[in-house]
Amino acid sequence: MASSTHDVRRSDRAFKRGLQVAAWAILALFGALFWFLFMSAKPAFDAFGWQFYVTKVWNPVLDQYGALAFMWGTLVSSLLALVIAVPVSVGAALYLTELAPRPLRAPVGFLIEMLAAIPSVVYGIWGIFVLAPFLRKWVQPFLSEHLGFIPLFEGAPFGLGMMTAGIILAIMITPTITAITREVFRSIPDLLREGALALGATRWEMLRIAVLKTGAAGILGATVLGLGRAMGETMAVAMVIGNRADISLSLLKPGATMASVIANEYAEAGSDMHLAALTAVGLGLFFVSLIVNSAARAIIWRVERTGS
Repeated sequence: MASSTHDVRRSDRAFKRGLQVAAWAILALFGALFWFLFMSAKPAFDAFGWQFYVTKVWNPVLDQYGALAFMWGTLVSSLLALVIAVPVSVGAALYLTELAPRPLRAPVGFLIEMLAAIPSVVYGIWGIFVLAPFLRKWVQPFLSEHLGFIPLFEGAPFGLGMMTAGIILAIMITPTITAITREVFRSIPDLLREGALALGATRWEMLRIAVLKTGAAGILGATVLGLGRAMGETMAVAMVIGNRADISLSLLKPGATMASVIANEYAEAGSDMHLAALTAVGLGLFFVSLIVNSAARAIIWRVERTGS
């Protein structure tokens, strides 16, 4: 009996040690990744300093590099994606949770989540051959003609550009935001809904007060997670954004993101400084993604802990 108990305790200790090793291995991998990026980018920091991130010149021929144009493109395309995706995602989650007939909830939810399983390159091909020509022929000429006085819509209709990238990103992050928002709405107690109805609220008032308002923190967390996904997306964006290192307020003009410039230029970098500059861009994207995802996890943790 004593021997059996000893064996169980020994197996428990071995299992605990194994879990500790796995956890520390993940942390070690994280640290090794950061160290590799930092050391590989160090020549760029030595040459340009931390002003590398506030300079927009990107000229591989002259070995002059600055990441500001790519940071701008990442920010604009991601925010445009959120503007499009968040209302659609929250509306879809609200419909599937509160309004849709029960037989439709599972298949419709499955189809929305399937959007996340489509490879990025497929979105890029669809963007090049379907979305970009449609925008160039029908949408962008209308915007340029009637709203061209607004800086957001000035310029010629290229098709490929910031607007196309933003729409592609919106489609790609919609499943993420929808899935998390659905779980947030499901976690809201039915007593809140019943209480609002008992006090005389209409169904729409109940949805606004008991569901949307109560789940606001969770919706914010889902939005921030979607933002992190949008900022890190590479292939689809690289195929449709136009890949020009330029800063422009117009959504019709080409641009570039931090991820797209790495994908396009890393394999063909012509000098060690070019490689270092691209790695410095990757290090900046690494920190941005870390901050965004940490903020999202903190918000979701707060929702799970407090229920609001």
